[in-house]
Amino acid sequence: MSTLQDKLKGNWNIVKGNLKQQWANLTDDDLLYEEGKEDELVGRLQQKTGETKEKINEFIDRMKFE
Repeated sequence: MSTLQDKLKGNWNIVKGNLKQQWANLTDDDLLYEEGKEDELVGRLQQKTGETKEKINEFIDRMKFE
């Protein structure tokens, strides 16, 4: 299981909120998450935000979960 997959699986509501704060133009449809389809999610985020896959992954990796 990848680091991205680990973070998304256990903390999706927090991740979703943080992504919306960072990129306000994201919609709920953009943020649909299905376990095992993390690459599709990142691809949608890339298309909507214009950011690189690496920058999106780094943003998620920097999130702190308690």
